[in-house]
Amino acid sequence: MLHGYLPSLLDGLRLTLSVALLSLAIAVLLGLAGAAAKLSQSRFWRAVAGVYTTVIRGVPDLVLMLLIFYGGQLAVNALAPRFGIDGYIDIDPFIAGTLTIGFIFGAYLTETFRGALLALPRGQAEAGRAYGMSGAQVFRRIVAPQMVRLALPGFANNWLVLVKSTALVSVIGLNDMMNKAAQAAGATREPFTFYLAAGALYLVITSVSVLLLAWLDKRYSLGVKPMAF
Repeated sequence: MLHGYLPSLLDGLRLTLSVALLSLAIAVLLGLAGAAAKLSQSRFWRAVAGVYTTVIRGVPDLVLMLLIFYGGQLAVNALAPRFGIDGYIDIDPFIAGTLTIGFIFGAYLTETFRGALLALPRGQAEAGRAYGMSGAQVFRRIVAPQMVRLALPGFANNWLVLVKSTALVSVIGLNDMMNKAAQAAGATREPFTFYLAAGALYLVITSVSVLLLAWLDKRYSLGVKPMAF
């Protein structure tokens, strides 16, 4: 099947999933921090978060990938001699790709989480504090469960786009699924076959993700009546 290249594609699939999941973890942390910064009373942090989301959402993902990978490599090698490090330092494409995608989608999740937090009635958090709860307890018991429900639609969309964006790491030399498909296509001169196979595997990932996210949405929406139009 696929001229013996199926194991190679599946190996690339495992790497693609690793990039996607680690990038998502980074994006969630940055998204929560960015949302907190945008809703803070500090003008400085609001400005920092505003610049972050504006710049990241306004520059193409491919440009950011190349800038961070090649620009970061130049910066690291320029600074290394100052710390007594000799020789050329190569940045691992896996680390660069994961950090870049996480950094990009952190900006999108910032707005997703910010919108979810703004949709919560402020009186609930105030009631929790009136009962003697700490800030952490209010967030964990009152804010977070409701925020998850409100943020899930936007989160789901960002996750599906993030999975597809992992294909960008192939341009910096990472042997992900797209890179493996390109190698097989070049060796067999059958690009349509292998790019179609890669597309089908991406479709499998997104289809399974849709089912899992629908289950999560149903779980967090217990007791909530959907709005009728």
